[in-house]
Amino acid sequence: MAVNPETAHRTVGAANPPQLRAIRLRRQRIFKAIVLTLTLLFLFIPLASMLLFTVRHPLSGQWSLAPWQAIFTGNGESLGADLTVLWEGLGSSLLLCVVTVVIMLVLMVPTMVIVHIRSRRLERAIEWVSTLPLTIPAIVLVVGLGPIYRWLSADVLSTDPVWLCFAYVVLVMPFAFRSIAVGLNSIDVKTLVEASRSLGASWPRVFFRVIIPNLWQSILSASFISIAVVLGEYTVASLLGRMNLQVALYQLGQANSQVSTAMSLLALLFGVILLVALDLISTAMRTSKEGK
Repeated sequence: MAVNPETAHRTVGAANPPQLRAIRLRRQRIFKAIVLTLTLLFLFIPLASMLLFTVRHPLSGQWSLAPWQAIFTGNGESLGADLTVLWEGLGSSLLLCVVTVVIMLVLMVPTMVIVHIRSRRLERAIEWVSTLPLTIPAIVLVVGLGPIYRWLSADVLSTDPVWLCFAYVVLVMPFAFRSIAVGLNSIDVKTLVEASRSLGASWPRVFFRVIIPNLWQSILSASFISIAVVLGEYTVASLLGRMNLQVALYQLGQANSQVSTAMSLLALLFGVILLVALDLISTAMRTSKEGK
């Protein structure tokens, strides 16, 4: 039986008049606003509570900016807090961030590029190995890493916290792999390599002048996420008896919890700045590519 298109169009229009569509859109906007508001409240109420705790003494109820002044002046003697531990932990964490990111990039980027070109089956195996740390709790990793670190500390290396970088590379591998994999899948690596090689470019030149410029966004994403993971890591460093920012914050909290909470807020703010910087850099790079 043939259906008249004009009749069908009028039927659909009658069933969905403009008023109903406007009501549906209004309900969707209200629903999105409610979900966004609840999400923001879920995220910001704990942060606001932390900020309130740092400026209002929990016992006396007096308001004071002394914890913040102690952090920015580097003198916490009046509050009974030794900030030397804090600066030591912060320095160790920043050094760990740099070393961990360098080792991660040197290991992951060339390996993933070569495997992406040569063998898709091997790429799936590397993906499984790289994401495996997500399924293993940190305390279980420490049980396996403990004897290795005892041997390294006694016979090969020292007890300096910087050697935690080997354990941290394992922790950041799942996040780094996913970021780099997204970049590799967004470009035609094989075509770029074959075209460059056919023009006489050497493999190092192909890697550094052709592939890496197309992966900058993914490399930055992997680096920033790795920095955030290293700055927030506590379990491995604590159980292995090494000093980093989170361990220092825990020890500082035993003397003055307000100073420790204020520094935790600053660390969270630094993580937010990293994510915002990643978004701005990604947007700028995307705009520059579209402009070309």
